Formats: sequence, structure tokens, C-alpha cells
Amino acid sequence: MSAAPARLWHVVPALGVTQIIGWGSLYYSISVLASAMAASLDCSCSWIFGAFSVSLATSGLAAPAAGRAIDRLGGRAVLCAGSLLAALALALIALAPSLPWFFAGWLLAGIAMACCLYDAAFPALSQLAGAHYRRALTALTLFGGLASTAFWPLAWQLERSFDWRTALLSFAALHLLLCFPLHRWVLPKIPPKPPRTDSTSEPARPGLSPTLRRSLILLAAAFTLNAFVFSGIGAHVVGALSAATGEATQAVWIASLIGPLQVTGRILEFSVARRLSARMVGLTCFALTTLAMFLLWQAAELSVLALLFVIIYGAANGVMTIVRGTVPVELFGREQFGRINGQIAAPAFFAKACAPMLIALLLDQGGRYTQMALVLAVISAAAFVFYLKANQGLDRSDS
Repeated sequence: MSAAPARLWHVVPALGVTQIIGWGSLYYSISVLASAMAASLDCSCSWIFGAFSVSLATSGLAAPAAGRAIDRLGGRAVLCAGSLLAALALALIALAPSLPWFFAGWLLAGIAMACCLYDAAFPALSQLAGAHYRRALTALTLFGGLASTAFWPLAWQLERSFDWRTALLSFAALHLLLCFPLHRWVLPKIPPKPPRTDSTSEPARPGLSPTLRRSLILLAAAFTLNAFVFSGIGAHVVGALSAATGEATQAVWIASLIGPLQVTGRILEFSVARRLSARMVGLTCFALTTLAMFLLWQAAELSVLALLFVIIYGAANGVMTIVRGTVPVELFGREQFGRINGQIAAPAFFAKACAPMLIALLLDQGGRYTQMALVLAVISAAAFVFYLKANQGLDRSDS
């Protein structure tokens, strides 16, 4: 099934709004609310980020099942369920009287993430877009790139004006009253596919030669390491920039520039880089991400490097989202993309789960943000090498 371009450009803005709310509330808001949460629950920030890590690990476990459900039931059913789960999870977190309830809420939020963030939206969009998929995906990520820009200041202001619980209850209402109706009314219903009964009709890795299988493993490793960096920056960038600039409020607003710069990078991809293969665009993104981490490492010595870090990281990370959604299609096609994407997403979610907690533990044990940045720079360099080797393997096969 492929949506006509006119209908598709109604679907993309609707999904874009839900992605802003989903990423902003379930992922980015904890970066500015963690300290208030820890004070309210009388615990260290390590426990708060530990709960967030449980959420991301749960997403990793749920991602393959969510992908298979999208392949069989269509994107609307899964994304609608994700909106309802997100509303329930955020309400449970907001009302949590103690850490066990807080952890339970984040566990449920992890299932919601697998059902309503990019790794669910991309396969849902691929079912509708057909030949227009790459342009539609880029347009969708233009919206998603605004999530941190919108929700870091919003969460900051709601917490300052009320408290963190009110902020999360407000976000839960957005999922229930806006995201669910948009998913329900804008996405078309796709007839469910009958379950396969022939065990030989669905190979474990459809159509993969040994060379492609090796490249898939290397590609998954590269995306997993990049996910660790992305998660670490998403959770701790405000603290790192505060340490570099010496002013917390200024750091929040500098960090909020990442969103517009993600959008800027995606506009460049949409207008210029789309003439290149997704593989080549990805190579550039991995290299720039590594450079950005080294700039953050030195930002404490020269504060202007903090702004340069935000510019390069924001643009590269914005395009990286497109690379992650298009490279698997370029390599493996759209058939069973939900399952393939879920398999790639699972280890990446576990990496996302580890990063906030491990970095919080490093900082709690007396580590500095410069040490955090150096660790992330080394990990970024390793991701670049894995991605380069994955493409070299394919190039040798092609020749």
C-alpha cells in the first residue's frame, strides 16, 4: 500500500506533531527534571537515571515485537497503543509516591517508546510512502528535531512555575488528547496480514547473503555505539554545558539550539544530500559526531567550543536519524522492514539504556564532564570505524 503524495503530506505533519510530543516527554524532559525528581523522592540522580535506563532497556526488549506487530497489523494500531501507554506511564511517574512506583512507571514508558517513537513511526510511514519514503521520512524528522527545543524549556518552565509532577501530568494529557486522536484519525487502517503457517516461508534473515549479514552486524554495532553517545548527550548535555559555560540557564538555551540545528541538517539532507546514497551521508554523520565529541571535551578550556559542539553535533545527529531510517531500506528493502528495523533497534535501545546511568555513576563518583566527553569521543570514533568497515564490505562485494 502506498499513499498518494497529497494524502502523505497530511500524514507526515500529524506524525511530526506526535513525534515532538513523544520524544520531548518520554526522552528529553528528564534531562532538566532529574534533579527535582531526585529531591522529591529523596534519592540520588543515579536512581533517577537508573529508572530511565530501565525504560530504555524495556524499549529494546519490546522493539522487535512492536516491529512485527506493525508488519502484521499496520502502524495505526501500534502507534495508537503507544499513545495510550505513554499517557498512562507519565501519569504513573508523576503520581509515584516512592521509587518502586517511579520505576514501574518508567518500565511502562519503555513499552510506550517502542510503540510510538521513531522505530515505530518509520515502518508505519514506509507502509504508506512507497517510492516517496526517503523524502517523507526526512520531512517527518524535520518535526522530530524540534522535540528538545520545545520540551527542554517547557519542562524547565513548568518545573519552576509548578513542579515536575505537574509537568509530567501535562505531558500525559498531550498524549491522550492530541497524539492518540492524530494517530487514530490520520493514519489509514491497513488490513491485518494473516499469520504465516509455513515455517520455511519466513527465513530468519530474509534475503541476506553472508556479506550482507556481516555488514548488518557491523552496521548494528555502529548504530548501537552511536545510540550510546546520543543517549548520554541527551541526558547530560545540559550539565556538561553548564560546567563549560558556568551558567545553568544559559546552558539550557544553548542546548535548546540542538533542535533547530537538527532541523537545519535535515533540510540540507532533503535539498542537497538526498542526491547521495544514504550510506555516504551516514559516513559523513559518523565523522562529524566524532569531531563534535572532541570539541565538547575541550569546551571547558575554551567556552566558544561549546557552541561549536552544539552546531556540529546538532546537524550531524539530525541527519543521523534519517540515515538510521533509510540505510536498512536501501540495503534490505521495505518487505518486513518493521522486523528488520526492530532487530537493529533492540541493541541500540540497550545502549541508550546504559548510557545515562553509567555517566551518572561516573559523575557521582567524582568524575568530571570533560571525562564524560572524552569517553563519548572514543566511542564515537569506534562507531565511525564500524560503519566504515560495514560499507567497505559492501563495496568489495559490489565490485
